[in-house]
Amino acid sequence: MAATILPATRVRKPWGRMSLPLPFESPVFGEDPIGEIIFGDVGNADALLVKFIFTSEKLSVQVHPDDAAAQARGHRRGKDEAWFIIDAEPESVLGLGTHQTISAAELRAAAADGSIEALLDWKPVKRGDVFYVPAGTVHAIGAGIALLEVQQNIDLTYRLYDYGRPRELHLDDATAVANAEPFIVTDHSRPQSDGQVVLVESRQFVVERWTWSGTAQLRLPEGLSGWLTIISGAARIDGLPLNAGSCVRIEDVVLLSIDPGSELTFAHIGPEPRAMLS
Repeated sequence: MAATILPATRVRKPWGRMSLPLPFESPVFGEDPIGEIIFGDVGNADALLVKFIFTSEKLSVQVHPDDAAAQARGHRRGKDEAWFIIDAEPESVLGLGTHQTISAAELRAAAADGSIEALLDWKPVKRGDVFYVPAGTVHAIGAGIALLEVQQNIDLTYRLYDYGRPRELHLDDATAVANAEPFIVTDHSRPQSDGQVVLVESRQFVVERWTWSGTAQLRLPEGLSGWLTIISGAARIDGLPLNAGSCVRIEDVVLLSIDPGSELTFAHIGPEPRAMLS
């Protein structure tokens, strides 16, 4: 099939939410909070993975290895990721990089005594912000945020600090791959056409934001897959209805129709070859 609606797996997390924004269904009273909705299978042969993340508390301070470091440990790939902020409370922040460059030994000591939380550069966020977070970046997602994450498809996270939660830390692995240095937020956006903007364009993947409406043929080069996610509104692929909060993997050629007022993201490995709309 040229288009496959990906199954959505709801993942319970201690930092998740009991009240999810529309169009997502909130957990019932007595259940654990939902932190993630993951589309597809983590760690399979697919190059990319798409998920929604919902936070009521800060996530751990963590870091991911790049391809070389991950493959040296026998993993398929490393983990670059990109975040598209769907919603954020007024005081919400993301931790990205450290205020100043510190050594691996200093990073480990700060993680051990908890001072890493103050060393992290907490940046304010709002709806529509986009962040490309390459492997090696010391980072944490703050409370009160809903975001769409596009990442290399691997479950490979090294925790440095977890605010006293009883979860495993990975100080040796984390400090070995971390770039504990200031993180400069860069605007990677580049308009392609009316209603089509490239948000992230890296060696690992491309993420676009689509707000155009109407019908067009979407053609992917042989061997390339694309991940289309409906943020709001609705769309159809070869007549198959897609509602907000769904994600579909596309191959080959499909006929795509998008309702007026909708917002979508489209991701594929990058930067070349590219998908074409006509």
